[in-house]
Amino acid sequence: MLTALFLVLFDNASFFSHALASYPITFANIPFLISLFVLLLSFITLLLGLVSYRYTVKPILILILLLSSLGSYFMNSYNTIINEDMLRNVIQTNPSEALDLINFKLVLYFIFLGILPAAFIYKIKIKKRPFKQEILSKLKLLLLSVITISLIIFGFGKNYASFIREHKIIRLYSNPIFYIYSTGKYISSTLKTGNMPIKPVASDVKVNKKDIDKELVIFVVGETVRADRFSLNGYSRKTNPLLEKEDIISFKNMSSCGTSTAESVPCMFSKFTREEYSEEKGQGYENILDVLDHAGVNILWRDNNSDSKGVALRVAYENYRTNKRNNICDIECRDEGMLTGLQNYIDHQKGDILIILHQMGNHGPAYYKRYPKEFEYFKPACKDSNLENCTIEQINNSYDNAIRYTDYFLSRVIQLLKNNSKKYETALLYASDHGESLGENGIYLHGMPYFIAPVAQTHVASVLWAGKSMGIDINKLKAKENLPLSHDNIFHMLLGLFEVKTKIYNRKLDIIDYLEKD
Repeated sequence: MLTALFLVLFDNASFFSHALASYPITFANIPFLISLFVLLLSFITLLLGLVSYRYTVKPILILILLLSSLGSYFMNSYNTIINEDMLRNVIQTNPSEALDLINFKLVLYFIFLGILPAAFIYKIKIKKRPFKQEILSKLKLLLLSVITISLIIFGFGKNYASFIREHKIIRLYSNPIFYIYSTGKYISSTLKTGNMPIKPVASDVKVNKKDIDKELVIFVVGETVRADRFSLNGYSRKTNPLLEKEDIISFKNMSSCGTSTAESVPCMFSKFTREEYSEEKGQGYENILDVLDHAGVNILWRDNNSDSKGVALRVAYENYRTNKRNNICDIECRDEGMLTGLQNYIDHQKGDILIILHQMGNHGPAYYKRYPKEFEYFKPACKDSNLENCTIEQINNSYDNAIRYTDYFLSRVIQLLKNNSKKYETALLYASDHGESLGENGIYLHGMPYFIAPVAQTHVASVLWAGKSMGIDINKLKAKENLPLSHDNIFHMLLGLFEVKTKIYNRKLDIIDYLEKD
């Protein structure tokens, strides 16, 4: 009960700040706010009571205190919700990305809200009682918690009916209740997909035999780039000076499949729409790379991010995240390192080629690490991974500098394609995996549940460049660049670019073919 009280008092500041935003301190609201405090205390007591026994009580309480201190930091500092997708991101994050999140404030949270109370619990001597007394004591505690919860909910029925229906977001900040629930969901979904056989999605796949020209398509999977920060889309700052010189189309109304890399990347390569997609479907079915591989397309995935999130398990994969051979590494290796030796790879292939370049892009919070010093156009830039130490102006400057570097990177990819245009029909497709919050309404980074995520996290940058031999009428597409699109279109756009025939191909979702010819 003392641990539960500590968690409520010191690890739920974000929960109560959101509650007070919806239920301000007034004479009418005070009884409900007090009941909310007691309800949260009772729920946590019940939860801890169910899992704490003679030999488990200390390890479990210590672990929960340590984890809750970290959860409290991220919720208080970035308005982050610790849901299933966020846990998946944490587990799949590489060490260098994780180090960007460690700072002095996080260490203080971990010491004062985690290590010190955990040490107190560790030193306590537990008096052992006879088994029957232990059981009775446990039942009394659990019964008291259940009765208290029941009395509060029934006593404030109208308030909690509104609270449950209209303020779901507040409950998502309950620490440790929601992250424990999310952990259970993550473990359950992981066990389901662990040994799942891969189901084919296009056994009827065929290549257009009349198409004698070879295609070379480079699909750049961007990282954390929101659409409203592209000057191609009307942003006042020149963040795309090089792309603006190209005959290019910017899909100005592109929505992401999720708000995190772990969710969006598998989804954008799958045949399922955002509404249909689940991790079980994403891991249990072949994706567009498998389909194109069956059609004889040469596929290479090069990664400068954490990994492909399971998408490239059955195709050629290279991780350039820590590659030092490209000689452009200072505090980290740059995205352009993925272009090293790429021409040599192209020269040794026969037939169509699809290359996926997975960027580090604008991965936060250390935006300043994502670009070389010469790309610091907007000053002063935030040069701290703890965004609280920077002003909103500095955060925006470093974020926009990273987009300037992506502009440069994409222009280099286009030049590579131009160099191969005599031999191949060439095209560049770029789409960011998700967007980013930069302090709007106190929210930072990404990963919010989709149903409450701000548009900054779901409205993503996406562009298309095509060589003349590809036969795409860019000007005709530009006239319709404001139409609503999403990651759902990518599966079918890639099928269309390689002219692969299969029953699952939906021409209306292949925005390139459908809008250009209709």
